[in-house]
Amino acid sequence: MSFIYSLAVLGSPSAAQLSELENAITDAVSLFGLSIGKEIGWDVGPDNFIPNQQRSAAVVFFGGEGADHPSLPSLLRSGVPVVPVVSDLVRVAREIPNILRQFNCLSYADGGAKRVATALLECTGLLPKQRRVFVSYRRDEARQAALQMFDALSAKHFDVFLDTHSIAPAEDFQTMLWHRLCDSDVLLMLDTPDYFNSRWTAAEFGRALAKGISVLRVGWPGAQRSARLATASLSELDASELDVASGRISEDAIDRICLQLEEVRSKSHAVRTVNLMSNLRIGIETIGGEVIGMGTGRGIRVRLPDDRMVVVYPTVGVPTSTTMHEASMNSPDESVAILYDHIGLHPQWLSHLDWLGSYIQSTRWVKACEAGWQFADWGV
Repeated sequence: MSFIYSLAVLGSPSAAQLSELENAITDAVSLFGLSIGKEIGWDVGPDNFIPNQQRSAAVVFFGGEGADHPSLPSLLRSGVPVVPVVSDLVRVAREIPNILRQFNCLSYADGGAKRVATALLECTGLLPKQRRVFVSYRRDEARQAALQMFDALSAKHFDVFLDTHSIAPAEDFQTMLWHRLCDSDVLLMLDTPDYFNSRWTAAEFGRALAKGISVLRVGWPGAQRSARLATASLSELDASELDVASGRISEDAIDRICLQLEEVRSKSHAVRTVNLMSNLRIGIETIGGEVIGMGTGRGIRVRLPDDRMVVVYPTVGVPTSTTMHEASMNSPDESVAILYDHIGLHPQWLSHLDWLGSYIQSTRWVKACEAGWQFADWGV
């Protein structure tokens, strides 16, 4: 069975820990209309765990005396986040295998299953603040359907960008629109007959592709499918699913689109994370360093050529001061970097990041395209 998201439990969890963790995750994802065993894969103690690279995945490893797993090296190499859990932080050396000891461990005694569940869901992008969708449409053809999708997706705890709802008065509309597009996981394209005849919707589609943002195309009856849609995911509306007079889509079609968008979002989140990690790996290996793997909080441990360690937090979308704060709190005693793709971000936002970075020296911003350049002169 193909799941939208994949979670695995490795190591030596107790029966009580397994039950508590499964219940905590079940409660959390129910907010999104998802469930374990249906949309979310839940592998407990598999002999080998090889998740689909085009789906968001994460692993929790419960430590114990002699606990280990043969999949750990390949998971770390491929960038799958692994969250090590110990009974108590003083027992890391006794309960966690060498390959994971460089990562921040969670103590089950401090927060229990809910804290572990939150860490897992953060790694797969399944916290409400991480679920972002951009609705692209022509107002004269799909305004009512766009409003329907806004309401339906908001009810599933997506942060939905709709131009009539999401830009405050007096903002530079077009610049802010591109900024919000860059912060989205999926472009939901309502492909009406004249979609590509508008300069703005055509540009939204093209720039989503340029940014590596996945596209879900919802095709109107009678709309010609453009050759430009070769890489987009497709969802066709039947004539019976669209009320031409009101412009409304049927509820069954809305439900189908929401589920397919969840699938596309998982792929988008996974692929964009892999792209950031690939840029980082190329840059670090070019200067003679090593990328070790991703752990709790999506922190990637990197060894520089002089053997110093840096924890790099990749940001899918727009980084914020909160991103910097959370990264520094997750790794308070370590050198920290935040990796991001700057293309398309609001110029004032980039200026704000530079200003903030000039005052906070312990955590630094790193543009993905300049990873090797910046880490080559990391400083003390």
